[in-house]
Amino acid sequence: MHFFYNLLFIMATIKWGDWKNWRNYYPTYLFFIAGDLLKNALLHDYKLWSYKETIFGSNILYGHLIIDIMIMLLVYSSTLLIFLGNFPRNRIKQILWILLWVFLYSLIEFINVKYLNLFEHHHGWNIGWSVVFNIVMFTTLRIHVNRPLLAWLISILFIALLWNIFDIPKEVLK
Repeated sequence: MHFFYNLLFIMATIKWGDWKNWRNYYPTYLFFIAGDLLKNALLHDYKLWSYKETIFGSNILYGHLIIDIMIMLLVYSSTLLIFLGNFPRNRIKQILWILLWVFLYSLIEFINVKYLNLFEHHHGWNIGWSVVFNIVMFTTLRIHVNRPLLAWLISILFIALLWNIFDIPKEVLK
């Protein structure tokens, strides 16, 4: 099923992606991937959420990391080509654009948790936290385009906040 989701993102990017300006989004793409890799490294033994494949391709997509790498390569690049490539200039439209992407990512997660069993929450994480996370993520991705140091600061502070809220044990860093 993750293959299907990735294919949908690729098809959407072919239609709506800003391919001619991809170089402008590349630093933000690396920032996006760095955040996900950091999450995977820090929380390898204490995941707050994890992917799994239960429908198609379970012989290939047999674990969280494999699925996450595919998502990093295909979904994140597709997301940024559409999200940043079509980012509106009007402040109200910008907020609505961010909220549309928050809704889209959250809806996909909700369907995957509730109906398709492709996503699991752990240690108190839930769809509400995913919505908050998505709001911060999409806002920070947009900020990164023009103010990368501010985006890194926001990310570090948000990681520290989540670390404390979810009382992640220090032993996971060993």
